[in-house]
Amino acid sequence: MKTKNLVLALGLCAFGHAAWAQPADYPSKPIRLVIGFAPGGAADYVARAMGDAFSKALGQPVVIDNKPGNGSSIAADIVAKAPPDGYTLLIASPSSISVNPALNSRLSYSARDLAPVTRITTSPLVLAVNPATGIRSVADLIAAAKKNPGKLNYSTSGNGSAPHLGAALFSQVTGTEMTHIPYRGGSLAIQSVMAGDTQLTFGTSPSVLPMASGGKLLALAVSTRERSPLVPGLPGMKEAGLPDYHIEFWYGMFVPAGTPAPIVKKIYDATIAAMQQPSVKASLARDGTEVSVSASPEQFSSFLAEDGKFWVKLVKSANVKVD
Repeated sequence: MKTKNLVLALGLCAFGHAAWAQPADYPSKPIRLVIGFAPGGAADYVARAMGDAFSKALGQPVVIDNKPGNGSSIAADIVAKAPPDGYTLLIASPSSISVNPALNSRLSYSARDLAPVTRITTSPLVLAVNPATGIRSVADLIAAAKKNPGKLNYSTSGNGSAPHLGAALFSQVTGTEMTHIPYRGGSLAIQSVMAGDTQLTFGTSPSVLPMASGGKLLALAVSTRERSPLVPGLPGMKEAGLPDYHIEFWYGMFVPAGTPAPIVKKIYDATIAAMQQPSVKASLARDGTEVSVSASPEQFSSFLAEDGKFWVKLVKSANVKVD
């Protein structure tokens, strides 16, 4: 009798498991979109720019949930441990997907715990300084950093973030030494430069450009080798005198590993539909971000395998500490 009851219980459990995993009526309730950075930063800006169109494509409300901290690892951990039912999604950058899992032994998740859906945006970083520093060019910055090693402080959105690695690569290429001051989000990092608590940042375009256009920051260059059409008027690093410097970053959509393929496909299709809306593209382009989607979840997975090698190599060669 006990054996029969056990078999019946397991059968009911399997049936229940299959019930929520079936994508036919997915989604049937609001969806949580987790972001690893504070409100006002680039990831938050991307999520809110696409949020309405994404919600319409899915036919359900999308609730944006900011969970900043630990270079966006807190958010990644939340989604990695969420039920793989398509109701908890993550917008992430290389920091939480490639850098932190490879280099921080204390993380409680790995990259294998998150399934890629699609890349959604790419953009250069923008090197910007507080106007009061008197620094007016990349050459000025290099000279100031070499004159007083370690005196210049640069702010970022956290250890292992793209801005952190952008600055680390700059120091490596130029042979300079600057002091890293990490914050819990891009907007806080930008505020610190404007307040004079730090002197410069390699910030994300949506965080930097509005403040630069208002005169609160002075943008010196973009982080790509050549000029970027996304940020007209600023030189690329080759033009600024650093032909060996090049870095850009991306944001992508992820779900918990084990999410059924039909649900992943629905999320992928809704994401693509949202990102192709002219209003979304225009909103992102105004602040230096380009819509850049993957051909499929499988193509995004292949991209991540190669892209991760770049970030991990950079962290190791520049001796960046993320834990």
